[in-house]
Amino acid sequence: MAFRAWLVAAVLLINVAQPLDVLRIKVTIVDADGHARPVPRHALLISENPSSAPPRQAVTSLDGTAEVRLRPGNYTVESDEPLIFQGKAYQWRQTLDIPAGRVTSLELTAGNAVIEPAGSGAPSASSAASGNASALLLDWQNSVLSIWSPTAHGSGFLIDARGLIATNQRLVGKATMLEVQLSATEKVAARVLSKDPDRNVAILWIDPKAVAPAHPVKLAYADAGPPPADRDRVFAISTPMHDEKSLSSGTVSRVNTHTILSDIRIDEDSLGGPLFNAAGGVIAITSPDDDTSSARSSAFRAVRIDEARSVIADAETKMLKSEAPNGAPLPVEPPRPSDDEALKEAAKRRTGSLAPYTVKAADFDVSLITPVLVYGTRHQVESVSGRERERGGRNAAEMQASLRAVQDFGNWEDYVRDNPPVLLIRATPKLVESLWTTIARGAAQTQGVSLPPIKRIKAGFSRMQIVCGDAEVTPIHPFKIEQRVGENDAVYEGLYVVDPAAIGPHCGTVKLTLFSDKNPEKGDTRVIDPKILQQIWQDFGPYLAAPK
Repeated sequence: MAFRAWLVAAVLLINVAQPLDVLRIKVTIVDADGHARPVPRHALLISENPSSAPPRQAVTSLDGTAEVRLRPGNYTVESDEPLIFQGKAYQWRQTLDIPAGRVTSLELTAGNAVIEPAGSGAPSASSAASGNASALLLDWQNSVLSIWSPTAHGSGFLIDARGLIATNQRLVGKATMLEVQLSATEKVAARVLSKDPDRNVAILWIDPKAVAPAHPVKLAYADAGPPPADRDRVFAISTPMHDEKSLSSGTVSRVNTHTILSDIRIDEDSLGGPLFNAAGGVIAITSPDDDTSSARSSAFRAVRIDEARSVIADAETKMLKSEAPNGAPLPVEPPRPSDDEALKEAAKRRTGSLAPYTVKAADFDVSLITPVLVYGTRHQVESVSGRERERGGRNAAEMQASLRAVQDFGNWEDYVRDNPPVLLIRATPKLVESLWTTIARGAAQTQGVSLPPIKRIKAGFSRMQIVCGDAEVTPIHPFKIEQRVGENDAVYEGLYVVDPAAIGPHCGTVKLTLFSDKNPEKGDTRVIDPKILQQIWQDFGPYLAAPK
């Protein structure tokens, strides 16, 4: 009996210790135009033969691939449900061997799929869309785009092959120019062509050549087909700031004159995108909840696409009177993420303070922030604070402001959270006390009353110009940090995101010119100390030197 138990344990130990091998799967089909298309978010079941456990599920990424680690053996790979695309139902089932010690590739294409008409023994196109994320993503993933405004990240969608993009007006805010991210390596400028704050709709315009591979979505106006109704299924393609596009689904709970309420859930940084019905038509634009909405905590609000009709018509009229926006590519984030271990080691090697590098300006406190500083202060706040207290010549207010510059990024906290490998240049408005307030405090002190300083913002941030040598540097993002000072008022800090290779000792001289909202045409030019440039270059040294 003891020997049998030992034998079973030995067999189990051998199985556990057996190395796993890699199976790489790629799923593609050919569309009506003859183009090969990767199939995203297609669910596959992988079963070992003979079966000894429930099948594993693998889901393809946006490029149609999936990678699974398996023990050597014989396996069956099959679709969890059919893919419905352009009137056909595709389903795969393949059996293969996984040999030991090598990578195995499996190509799933139209050539080895079982293909049937969508209405012949297969789910209908409508019912397929209800549960088939691949179908909607195949049709519309290139038409839903990531949008950066100075104060927020969101989504928009192509509504016209001439380059018109619809989104919600709250994402746009007061901006006249935005950035549209087409892919991880492609980004172009967008002009705000028309907007209606009351309807919460905005129409942007980009160079039509930039979106030539994408197709305009189908706008499902209420008078052109069955109107949306309670309990209808709805879908949304999200464009998360730090992840691939994805599709979520939900159910309509109420249809109002101007809005549609549903239980679908979308992250705030993806709002502005389309809300689809089961047939793949856009019925609404996803939007932040209205502060006065009674459904704020229980339902998700979207603006009905009919509300966009007049705004689209206005944009089409304006197109005829102006030139298309410049389609020149804008800078994007470096492709490799920061290495946390490298940041940790770099933070440990630093001597003195982890406070940001500073540049003195008339109206702003300017901080130059590297990922090493952000990582260091977030993981060693107590020790950093201790070092700051030991440094001479710094009062408590200066120390707090210095630490705040690398700890609190307001509406761009999510962007900074993952330590992107970029240089952040932050321009914070200075606080000053008016002459009459100072006199009043002095008078009070003569009467034995001590009043704290009462300060106001000297000037809000408008924009910044960065020059390396004689060449102007285009930032990756010209962000603004919004600081609310009242129900309807805000003060803005600048937070410009710059490629780490764009400025450094190679520039010779690096100049910053800052413009305030009080004097937007007159800039304050400051030269960055060469020693600071050298320190920044050293912070990014390991990242820039690492193999690409």
